[in-house]
Amino acid sequence: MDYFQILSMQLGIPLGILIVLIIWSFVWKLLALWKSARKGSIVWFIMLALINTAGILEILYLFIFSEMGKPKIITRAKK
Repeated sequence: MDYFQILSMQLGIPLGILIVLIIWSFVWKLLALWKSARKGSIVWFIMLALINTAGILEILYLFIFSEMGKPKIITRAKK
């Protein structure tokens, strides 16, 4: 835990906030990597694995970019 204490002091961020940020980023990264792997999106998988954005890119992928390729199903109401 000394490493995280030193890192938080150097960044000027309280240790608790740093740990929450690391967990937050890790959870979103795992969800985005899992979804991109299941969809076979190799480019997205590599980008998400290499770029760390504190969960921002992962959230965008999960809620915006992963849905772009889906065809929309249009149903007509019966008269």
